[in-house]
Amino acid sequence: MSGRMLLTFNAGSSTVKIGLFELASDSPRRIGKGMIDFRREPLRFELSEGPDRFDVALEAKAGDELDAVLSEAFRRLSWHFDLGLVAGVGHRIVHGGDRFAGPVLLDDDAVAAIEALMPLAPLHQPQGLRLIRAIRRLRPGLPQTASFDTAFHRGHADVVRRFAIPRALHDDGIKRYGFHGLSYKFIAAELARREPGLAEGKVVVAHLGSGASLCALEAGVSRDTSMGFSALDGIPMATRCGAIDPGVLLHLIGTQGKSAADVEDLLYRRSGLLGVSGISADSRELLDSDAPEARQALDLFAFRIAGEVARLATTLGGLDAVVFTAGIGENQPRIRAAVAGRLGWLGLALDEAANAANAATITAASSRIGAFVIATDEEQVIADEAFAALAGAA
Repeated sequence: MSGRMLLTFNAGSSTVKIGLFELASDSPRRIGKGMIDFRREPLRFELSEGPDRFDVALEAKAGDELDAVLSEAFRRLSWHFDLGLVAGVGHRIVHGGDRFAGPVLLDDDAVAAIEALMPLAPLHQPQGLRLIRAIRRLRPGLPQTASFDTAFHRGHADVVRRFAIPRALHDDGIKRYGFHGLSYKFIAAELARREPGLAEGKVVVAHLGSGASLCALEAGVSRDTSMGFSALDGIPMATRCGAIDPGVLLHLIGTQGKSAADVEDLLYRRSGLLGVSGISADSRELLDSDAPEARQALDLFAFRIAGEVARLATTLGGLDAVVFTAGIGENQPRIRAAVAGRLGWLGLALDEAANAANAATITAASSRIGAFVIATDEEQVIADEAFAALAGAA
């Protein structure tokens, strides 16, 4: 593989996280971490890790294409890193459907297949495609790879993947896929490094961020997860509803006459913590608020998380540990405590001081179940998978 650097792009619904990795050994080593925040006007580009740091406004504006934004971002990065050494670019793609079981080198057919899955992840899939196409135009000779959130869950049993709908619909791809797989892959490996005995057992990981889900791991292998056909399912999120009675959707479309686009906007962008509180999608703001609606939103969040832990423990046939990760899971003790408070009957108890300090191990001495806080690193998984895919194609 020519070149000594990899770039990774982790596209969210409103931000893009950028990783810079050095290929000095057998595996990529992070040397920089940045983010472009599309929620800001003007756009902000932050480099928050590495030898140099900055937080600057971008002149470019985000439109249907991202060529101007990435061109300016690359120019900024080139002041700190030699981008002529970049050997390839790796992307996180949320939905891989049944087509993709692992990382791939992107060609026209792969890009078309990713685009065909766009209706199943309308917040994230378009952003990933915009990045892929912009880089193709800006650096046409630079190889790109895709890593898929759904791939980690491909081994689920049929009873886990199947909805109770006509078989023909299942065969057409309407089934439970699961998401946040790159995060869960990292956590499974990190838990095995830190707690090898527990990692061989039955573990539920709670990835709690603006998007949120849970995953049941057995010996590091995904057995079940809270998200299903789309990234709407499972627990409530920042602006997404989580699991909802399908009769509600029939009522909205039939009785209230809402269009499919209106319902999509409602479920993806106006529900969750934002919808229940009417205040904010940001759990930090809700934790700081004295409004009863803020408390109600957070209570519902913790209640649904605890219920999902119990459901996933049923899939596993037991529970040895719970791991909290992602922005909320790693940094908000009150939410972890609220979840654990509803799971005391399972034997889960947190050490108050350790939990308040966001310690790596937050298990109380009396707890029958281990409790841990592990920072996830999706960009490292993207880089590792990109390195493998590019080396395989060399």
